[in-house]
Amino acid sequence: MNNKIKTFLLLAGLTVFLVFIGNLLGGRTGMYIAFIIALAMNFFSYWFSDKIVLRMYSAQEVSPGEAPDLHRMVEELSRAANIPKPKVYIIPNDNPNAFATGRNPEHGAVAVTTGILRLLTPTELKGVLAHEMGHIKNRDILIQTVAATLAGAIMIMADMAKWSLFLGGGRDDEEGGGALGIIGVIALAILAPLAAMLIQMAISRSREYIADETGAKLAQNPESLARALEKLAYGVQKAPMQANPATEPLFIVNPLAGGGVMSWFSTHPPIEERVARLRAMRSY
Repeated sequence: MNNKIKTFLLLAGLTVFLVFIGNLLGGRTGMYIAFIIALAMNFFSYWFSDKIVLRMYSAQEVSPGEAPDLHRMVEELSRAANIPKPKVYIIPNDNPNAFATGRNPEHGAVAVTTGILRLLTPTELKGVLAHEMGHIKNRDILIQTVAATLAGAIMIMADMAKWSLFLGGGRDDEEGGGALGIIGVIALAILAPLAAMLIQMAISRSREYIADETGAKLAQNPESLARALEKLAYGVQKAPMQANPATEPLFIVNPLAGGGVMSWFSTHPPIEERVARLRAMRSY
């Protein structure tokens, strides 16, 4: 299935799931509460999430005089993507990584760590920056923010379900009958956050594939991004970042260096699959 269609269906699924939980907990009133929670969280995230995440990682904006090569690459790629030039930030961290943020292309920003600047060649770094430019061009930051806030709202509603056990909550009989019951509430409290997490993870993985493809086209060199991803996969294992798991989807590779079973729950596709897809693009 096309990744763009998959993203739309997954976001729609999250929204329907949120409304379903609200309806299950409190009928029509619960649905309204769920919508209000989602709207409030989305509003806050839309306007402030970029500032929060940049501050969280002590990112420092750099001028063209301070990082001329970095700015030159960003300038070239932004012209190729036909978007305004994003602000450029450097994060003082040995973990080789990068991310893009900003609520739209007009307010975009790219941030790279000192670790990635040391590890990659200029050609490989341009491939990484092209991937991040792809996120900005495709408005992935907004999409992932909406997915994260919807998932967060679902988790809040699931927590409310637990409280309903103590407060005697449930649907009014006239709205469709009976309370959830103890077993139903326990099941909802456990399964709803898990389902929301899995859907959010699927959305994030779909957007990573799209950004890889867009970035390879912008840089006109799929191999540069493929080589960069291989190096980054090794580099983050040697220097894992003390990162907030909530911000993990922003980075080009998982900064937490999770392996084994935990990789099944990663918001990033397997590096091997991403590299294979990029190298397959060379035949077109």
